[in-house]
Amino acid sequence: MRRYVAELLGTFIMVFCGTGAMIIDQQAGGAITHVGVATTWGLVVMSLIYALGDISGAHMNPAVSIAFTLAGRFEKKHLLPYILSQVCGALLASTVLKLLFPASASLGATLPSGSAIQSFVLELLLTFFLMLVVLNVACGDKERGLFAGIAVGSVVGLEAMFAGPICGASMNPARSLAPALVSGHLENLWVYLIATPLGATAAIPVWNYLTSNGKIDTI
Repeated sequence: MRRYVAELLGTFIMVFCGTGAMIIDQQAGGAITHVGVATTWGLVVMSLIYALGDISGAHMNPAVSIAFTLAGRFEKKHLLPYILSQVCGALLASTVLKLLFPASASLGATLPSGSAIQSFVLELLLTFFLMLVVLNVACGDKERGLFAGIAVGSVVGLEAMFAGPICGASMNPARSLAPALVSGHLENLWVYLIATPLGATAAIPVWNYLTSNGKIDTI
């Protein structure tokens, strides 16, 4: 149960800080800036990995949990409770933000600025890149190595930096679902619910090939 609570709490903090930065940036006339928002996402993910990684693995992302399970690095019995915990944490964060900032129309929802297919491809690729890094620095329920948080947080911040203005750089179905439901912006939600798990899953065979089924070749 502690790992489920950790996932709920971690996802709550991540969505609260990340989408909160987006909301405050809009209401403060761009005071935080896009770079600041991207940095917030990267830093909060990095911090939570170090804070909660040894408890739950700090997935905070249903796409990551699904990919770990398919890769055989996470017990199947924990998958559904993890996803429920992550979605509940994200919904709680968006609800609190709605109470704090009732004037916000989108609550930091991920909305394509171009076509839906453009954002679909971007989200698939972004989540693929992220999961490829995650697979190499973390296990299903534990973080591995001193620099796991830095590596994953850096990828999140980097991808939010360059792709955020186009697709929102979600890489996380729970992160997209919660503000969409609470704000009522359900248009194009399917992009983020489908592309992100597909992208994370696509990283598994590539990771298997590059590491020879998980074992790095030595020369």
